[in-house]
Amino acid sequence: MAKGQTVTRSGLAEVFGVALPTVDGWVRNGVPVVTRGGRGRQWAFDTADVAAWLRDKAVAEATGDTQADEAELKRRKLQAETTKAELELAKARGDVAPVREFERAQAAAFAQIRANIMNVPQRVVVQLLGETDETQFKTKLRAELALALQESATADLVMADDEEADDE
Repeated sequence: MAKGQTVTRSGLAEVFGVALPTVDGWVRNGVPVVTRGGRGRQWAFDTADVAAWLRDKAVAEATGDTQADEAELKRRKLQAETTKAELELAKARGDVAPVREFERAQAAAFAQIRANIMNVPQRVVVQLLGETDETQFKTKLRAELALALQESATADLVMADDEEADDE
């Protein structure tokens, strides 16, 4: 079915702009061969057949039509089981947390920050009454905002018992 040039391994690598180990991988994966190499014989490939094979392989991979062999499926299953076991161990150690738990903690932290910032006007109004010096006004306001943020940073955020029960 020769339509293209007939080339050796190195010629095929040059035509397709790949390294020789890539060509060897293609051979292991079933690239069309005109002549198999060995004991003084050069490998021979038809560039048109190889191009068609690469195109078909790319289409199959892109559309998910590739059939995984049994060894590949076992390897993927073992990898998934290992990842799951590692995740469960990390969770048991407290190294990771469920996304919902993290979202609740973030929401609680943001609520604490908001409450502290919203209380700034009540705390600072008496200090600012009659103040005409802009520098003093800004200094006092900044100090109150910094205090509100510091209180938020040191607040002990604890989820309610009913929220913890939801996670289990």
